[in-house]
Amino acid sequence: MRVMAVDYGARSIGVAVSDELLLTVRPLTTIRRDKLKYPQVIERICELAAENGVTTLVVGLPLNMDGTRGQAAERVERFISDLRRKFSIPIVAVDERLTSIEADQILREMGVSLRERRAKSDEYAATIILQDYIDGQRRQPPSDNSSSIPSQ
Repeated sequence: MRVMAVDYGARSIGVAVSDELLLTVRPLTTIRRDKLKYPQVIERICELAAENGVTTLVVGLPLNMDGTRGQAAERVERFISDLRRKFSIPIVAVDERLTSIEADQILREMGVSLRERRAKSDEYAATIILQDYIDGQRRQPPSDNSSSIPSQ
């Protein structure tokens, strides 16, 4: 069982994947939105999921700091809806507040240059989203889905 996470942004989409035992996560790639049209983005995510044997897809939902949904969250919810038309696996939306800041901080601590931080921050944000999801699944009983954010 592998889980893949997506950090869906206006300019780029970070992707991360777990190992089969859900012990480790790693950045996979960054999809540049300026190079692909929206349907191609959906198709690329489908390809990555198939290539990596993904059984669950986690998508970061950019809630406002007060927990409400803004325009960015609405865009991601439409994206999730489009993914659900292509996937037969579960797709879970999870709160991604502050993951981009955390990813940038991790890359800074690693001594990564500004240029490379800009290139890699989205896939590292996806890694954080994925690790948070896996950690949340470990903390709750198997039948409880409280870590996912319900659609409205």
